[in-house]
Amino acid sequence: MTSFAAGLRVLRRQGPGAFARRALELAALRLGEDHGLGLADADVADSANLHLPVPDIRPAEGEPLAIGWVTTPPGPGSGGHTTLFRMVEAAEAAGHRCVLFLADRHDGDPVARERVIRDWWPGVRAEVRSAADGIAGVDAAVASSWETAHVLATRGADAMRRLYFVQDFEPWFHPRGAAYALAEDTYRFGFRTIALGEAVAQALRQEIGIEPDVTSFGCDTDIYRPLPGARREGVVAYVRPGVARRGWELARLALARFHEERPEVPIHLYGDVLTGAARRQLPFEAIQHGRLSPLELNELYAECVAGIAMSFTNISLVAEEMIAAGVVPVVGDSALARADLPGDAAAWARPTPAGIAAALGAALDRPDRDAHALEISATARSGWSRAQHDVVRIIEDEVHGPARHSTRAALR
Repeated sequence: MTSFAAGLRVLRRQGPGAFARRALELAALRLGEDHGLGLADADVADSANLHLPVPDIRPAEGEPLAIGWVTTPPGPGSGGHTTLFRMVEAAEAAGHRCVLFLADRHDGDPVARERVIRDWWPGVRAEVRSAADGIAGVDAAVASSWETAHVLATRGADAMRRLYFVQDFEPWFHPRGAAYALAEDTYRFGFRTIALGEAVAQALRQEIGIEPDVTSFGCDTDIYRPLPGARREGVVAYVRPGVARRGWELARLALARFHEERPEVPIHLYGDVLTGAARRQLPFEAIQHGRLSPLELNELYAECVAGIAMSFTNISLVAEEMIAAGVVPVVGDSALARADLPGDAAAWARPTPAGIAAALGAALDRPDRDAHALEISATARSGWSRAQHDVVRIIEDEVHGPARHSTRAALR
């Protein structure tokens, strides 16, 4: 669809005000004047003068709640959204009514945004609204990223309880600068904070000085599992160029070195498809699979002995999913990564081309690699029920008030 047609759609559905905002934003992008924060100026909150109301009266314990979840519009298969939507499904299963408030600074087609959610996460029944229309009509709202924390603070002015589901310490996504500072400030907004994993919890304690509730990672072992009769021969890597924390540029160098030493081993890539100059930068043949559904990804894992699962912030979900599928994940060695990936299933590597290539080679050289695949698969964490239970109970505790069965102390 052309930008002209998209603009007409905005004018027809959202009126001249939204049309004008979109036109100005696109013009700024074309002229290089976009400030690059991923956040509109009007949505920037400030912990120094933030005073958000909460309800005077708490609903009775056991009463179903209305829970808002503030999120950016998801792309197909987005891992962070998948984890968030697991929590939404758990809240709905517990009898609560959920609303997704989409923080979309580009004013995308709301019908198309909702269609992605329904197609890729069919278990989510929540109503979908635009956060631009305000965040209201809920007992509690949960921010899911630093940008959405700002949006919740600026657009959620009604009395409600506010929480923050933190999957990563997001200042680390940015160089030291404006975005870093604004991301860091969200942890001072006073929202009740739920950290996914010990690495995030440690960062919040050490960098900000707050004590979050903490829950643990899970893994969908109904999907990620060894497949009978599989022939494991190759290696695999997740491709996200330009997303620094995913380390693709380092993985590319490591795979080039690995290919020089083991040219007979198939190299599989999934995620973004490399084209043009990016494709020409690969000094080796690779099988590009593009974006895969979880079931398709598990089928790919069944062909692989080892895979690169780098992340330079919180541990990637890819590592545990590889383990569940019987693939040895090569992970950059650090204390933070080890905090959330216990056991001996991962290959801990120095995060250099030679270090990663050596770890891939060692996994392929195991004489018992097929048996090892089954052995490590059995160590994977099964399901997300712990995290789902924790998150729902914390939201209920925050809305209803500290109860006899409060999980806050147990989670720390």
